[in-house]
Amino acid sequence: MNAKNLQEVLDASGNTVELLRNSQLGAYIYPVVAPEFTNWRSEQRAWRETAVLYDQSHHMDNLFIKGPDALKLISDTAINSVANFPVNKAKQYVPTTPAGHVIGDGILFHEDEDEYIYVGRAPAANWLLYHGETGGYDAEIVVDRRSPSRPMGQPVKRKYWRFQIQGPNAWQIIEKINGGPVEQLKFFNMDHMNVAGAQVRTLRHGMAGAPGLELWGPYETYDKARDTILQIGQEFGMLAVGSRAYPSNTLESGWIPSPLPAIYTGEEMRPYREWLGADSYEATNAVAGSFVADKIEDYYLTPWELGYGSFVKFDHDFIGREALEKIDPATQRKKVTLAWNPEDMAKIFASLFDTEGTPYKYFDLPLANYGSSNYDAVIDADDTNVGLSMFTGYSANERRALSLATVDPSVPEGTELKVIWGEPDGGTRKTTVEPHQQLEVRAVVSPVPYSETVRKDYQGGWRSGQKS
Repeated sequence: MNAKNLQEVLDASGNTVELLRNSQLGAYIYPVVAPEFTNWRSEQRAWRETAVLYDQSHHMDNLFIKGPDALKLISDTAINSVANFPVNKAKQYVPTTPAGHVIGDGILFHEDEDEYIYVGRAPAANWLLYHGETGGYDAEIVVDRRSPSRPMGQPVKRKYWRFQIQGPNAWQIIEKINGGPVEQLKFFNMDHMNVAGAQVRTLRHGMAGAPGLELWGPYETYDKARDTILQIGQEFGMLAVGSRAYPSNTLESGWIPSPLPAIYTGEEMRPYREWLGADSYEATNAVAGSFVADKIEDYYLTPWELGYGSFVKFDHDFIGREALEKIDPATQRKKVTLAWNPEDMAKIFASLFDTEGTPYKYFDLPLANYGSSNYDAVIDADDTNVGLSMFTGYSANERRALSLATVDPSVPEGTELKVIWGEPDGGTRKTTVEPHQQLEVRAVVSPVPYSETVRKDYQGGWRSGQKS
């Protein structure tokens, strides 16, 4: 009998860790957008040196939340305070389970009175939707799911296109597109601007370390808006960023995108697991990496471990508050960047050309992740596990392999640790895993964000873990 929901999938598997580690989903796909428009190295360099257009139209869910209880729904499920959340303001949304572990995250846009849009990955979207449907809230939620990972030539349509204009020359481009000055509002504040003769919504952002904007409008105007932006941006060295380079920007700016949603255990979470479909993201999520635990709970993370500690506010009641109040933040692991050793990286690539031995796990460029949630073990000189490396790739700007990690609070910056690259016993049955051997890669604990430009200029908030 086929499983009807996530709970039945878990019951049938008998081992949640093995189920997710051998998922056939593959790596997280950024769909529809072309992999490259020039080449990923030039596209990475452009967000540091000139300007880029990020196309975020397809890889995230949108929830349109409207009604008198919309804000209460958000407040009841978020660690963040909504005491100061007026119209034309955005805020990161981070929900936790009753046990205080992170489910996911995304961005909430307060577009009008009692009207909000959630934009982000499925775990937090599903949590909001579940409570909106079952919690008795006077709120309507309209769902616009992300585009199919593999549309196979079929037409794709969204409610909105969503772009970002980022980089040192971004504001010059923005003002030329607008046909006049555009006020540089504070971080995560919203406004409007003119694009190709139409007014579109904007969000003050800064993913590349310089002032930029996120902007969105009706999907029917996608081509006209995109063509206008790129045509005007050409004068300022703007490049369109493809789906290959796009997710690697977070290696420099410091956001861990895809921790495992902590929803697979606990009786309080059972109704939610029974609500989630057997084909949901949570049921098919692929866990990758060298960290292998007996219990799925060992993959769960608290807000502090992901750099969200400053978001936790006890000025409101929310799911997980009681558990989080019992945690001493000083005991929690901390988010860092790991700078991987160049000589060890050279060994990984050299093994591709060893015609007699088994190669090391393939390190794809610029993003090396091979699951939806990535967990590589981080060990110290005594081979003690001191953390988890969770998002890995290469930056042409830094000329380094980097990963975002969470490590024990006692580990200072500058410490050399080792990341175990590759899965044990030759690898799992995931579609993204080929026979390989493991390698202990030396890595130096470094600041987050790693980019000096972003550390100096970025205006706090969701990536850096600073207060916003």
